[in-house]
Amino acid sequence: MSRVRAGLRLGVAGLFVASGALHLVRPEAFDAFIPDFVPAQRAVNAVAGVAEIVCAYGLVRRRPWAGPASAALLLAVWPSNLAFAVGVTQEQGATSPLGLVAWARMPLQIPMIWAVLAPVDELGAGRREAAP
Repeated sequence: MSRVRAGLRLGVAGLFVASGALHLVRPEAFDAFIPDFVPAQRAVNAVAGVAEIVCAYGLVRRRPWAGPASAALLLAVWPSNLAFAVGVTQEQGATSPLGLVAWARMPLQIPMIWAVLAPVDELGAGRREAAP
C-alpha cells in the first residue's frame, strides 16, 4: 500500500507544480474559482500558487511539514472548488461537460489528502538501497 500512497503523493506534487505555475503565469484562469467575498483576489491567487509549488517541493523531498501543509492547502481550496461547481451548475447545468468535471473533482480531493498525509517514514518502505 505504501508504494501506491507514495505514487499518489508524487502525483499530487506534480499537480501542485502545474497548478502553482498556472496560478502565477495565467492568474485569470482561476478567477472563477475565487469567491467574490475574498479580498485581494489576485494576491490570494498568487499566494496559492506559491504555496502549491512549495508544498510540491516538500512532498518530493519528503519533508515532514509537507504532508500537513499540503492537506491544509487542499482543504483551504475546497470551498473555492465548491463555489466554482455551484456557479457552473447555475450557468451551464450540472450535466454540462464543465459541470461534470467541476463536481467530479470535489471527491477526488479526499484521496489526495490521504496520499499527502502518508507518514514520511512509511514512504520509504519497500525501497531498496543501492549497493555500495
